[in-house]
Amino acid sequence: MSQNEPFEIFLVAAPGLEDALLDEAIERGFAGAARVQGGVAFTGHWPDVWRANLEMRGATRVLARIGSFMAFHLAQLDKRARKFPWGDLLRADVPVKVEVSTNRASKIYHAGAAAQRIETALHESHGITIAADAALVIKARIEDNRVTLSLDTSGESLHKRGHKQGVGKAPMRETLAALFLRQCGFDGTEPLVDPMCGSGTFPIEAAEIAAGLQAGRAREFAFQHLANYDGGAFADMHRPVDVQGSPRFFGFDRDAGAVRMAQANADRAGVAPLTAFTCQPLSDLTPPEGPPGLVMINPPYGARIGNKKLLYGLYGAIGEVLNSRFAGWRVGIVTSEPSLARVTNLPFLPTERPVPHGGLKVTLFRTDPLP
Repeated sequence: MSQNEPFEIFLVAAPGLEDALLDEAIERGFAGAARVQGGVAFTGHWPDVWRANLEMRGATRVLARIGSFMAFHLAQLDKRARKFPWGDLLRADVPVKVEVSTNRASKIYHAGAAAQRIETALHESHGITIAADAALVIKARIEDNRVTLSLDTSGESLHKRGHKQGVGKAPMRETLAALFLRQCGFDGTEPLVDPMCGSGTFPIEAAEIAAGLQAGRAREFAFQHLANYDGGAFADMHRPVDVQGSPRFFGFDRDAGAVRMAQANADRAGVAPLTAFTCQPLSDLTPPEGPPGLVMINPPYGARIGNKKLLYGLYGAIGEVLNSRFAGWRVGIVTSEPSLARVTNLPFLPTERPVPHGGLKVTLFRTDPLP
């Protein structure tokens, strides 16, 4: 794979959020981006891979399609894997692991045996170290006897931004938060209120969007351990962080520990000037001074709490407070229980399909500005 040859870059999306991720990819200037099953694909070069990892807020990970070949049996897979130019990308001193998926239409159907053959070929032909806990992962997909090889260039999932140490019991992943905010039409120019902020994910993500911060500015990526990595070029992609202003993104929680955690997370993210966190019950919630914006809530839902019946009162109270005090504000509520959302009596727009989150399927319920 020549350094100057373009290749397919695949941004993995949480199922159900492909359209929102495509919208972000186009906004960030990734030319030719198109929605495909499971995410967004476009053709580019290695600097595009680096920038996608650094800047995309909604992608779960970034895969680079590094090549493909046909293989009808394990011996052929072994032979062609040995001939593949791994040395262009992989370093002998950086461990890798191989993950294989197959479909029924392929003659090679045993994923474990296929992974073993590729790992042996890597080690024996190029001296590559194999380790079960390696951060660098080669993904081989065998479909209709074609072996497509991809490198997971991200390493840890991209929702790990590198500055959140404190998390609550059921945290909203930052990648999901970013795409739910996008689906609510949030672009950073309006205020945001989260009355049940937990570890502060929505207000912090909103502040980062408003400040134009790069999502991955504080973390490391797997591609930094590839043979073709250019540290100077990647450093040049980083924009300086200089966040100033007054609070526009507000988080409230009745748990003082959660509020402290959210504040510490905002400090580490560098967005403390734009955020304010307060220990306060829902019943005391009022809009901040200034123009209306977005109320974003990830309230407790049944499977997290155990007894769903106890939650109907809570959701009823959410609806009462917002309907009576937040005229002109839009609302986004993430929950696994449509029946709980309905109890709010908020004028929800038609919903998109549910999104997997923490073993559940959650749906974003959103409104136009409240009357």
